[in-house]
Amino acid sequence: MTDRIPEDAWEQATWEGNRRAQLRDALSLTLRERLQAVEDMAEVAERFRQMRAHGKKLEREQATDARN
Repeated sequence: MTDRIPEDAWEQATWEGNRRAQLRDALSLTLRERLQAVEDMAEVAERFRQMRAHGKKLEREQATDARN
């Protein structure tokens, strides 16, 4: 048994190769799967927005505490 890496795996080892692989994978999704992916990404974006807002609130509180 060998631990040889298949030649086609090396195609994804570059930025361009990875980009093509992602496009190929995205094009293979059904409409339902694409819509689900968009919904999932929107949820992640909303969570990041909440985390950023919470972080700014904490920074303001810490700055106020440091002045007192």
